[in-house]
Amino acid sequence: MQQHSNPSRSRIATLFFALVLSSGAAFAAPEVLVTPGALVVDKSLAPAQLKIMETAARRYDTFWNTGDETFAREALADNFIDKTPPAGRKQGPEGPLLASRAFRGAVPDLRCEVEQMIIAGDRVVAHLHFRGHFTGTFGKINGSGQTVDFIATDIYQIENGKITANWHIEDNLALMKQLGAL
Repeated sequence: MQQHSNPSRSRIATLFFALVLSSGAAFAAPEVLVTPGALVVDKSLAPAQLKIMETAARRYDTFWNTGDETFAREALADNFIDKTPPAGRKQGPEGPLLASRAFRGAVPDLRCEVEQMIIAGDRVVAHLHFRGHFTGTFGKINGSGQTVDFIATDIYQIENGKITANWHIEDNLALMKQLGAL
């Protein structure tokens, strides 16, 4: 029995696979973001707006968890302002990037867990828990593997799917004691 191929069907299949392969969509890995232990949301927010805000916050928190600057660049607006910067911190998206690089120089295995996230209005509050081991250098202090374990709370203001401002407070007293700086 002789089989006849359908040239039209064959061309459609070829075009479909070429389109899929060129777009990379079929093989792109899903974005893996940190997941908050508890999520509290303002039920008056539209679901689409809620998702946009949660994604921006989770990207930024994933940056702190992994050190992958791509997540920070995706989360932060070009006009990002740190409302509570430590002395000497550069403003704009570059400030957190430099801070992360410096801190990861001291604590290379740093991890950041989002214990809870609250989304309301144009703000996201993230209660963060940082852990790792001080094996690098902090200023003139060399680590010897001591445990680092401290909390922080960030408040992100989000506009158009990007973090435009951040207010934050860290338990620096606990951190400095653990690093041996006090």
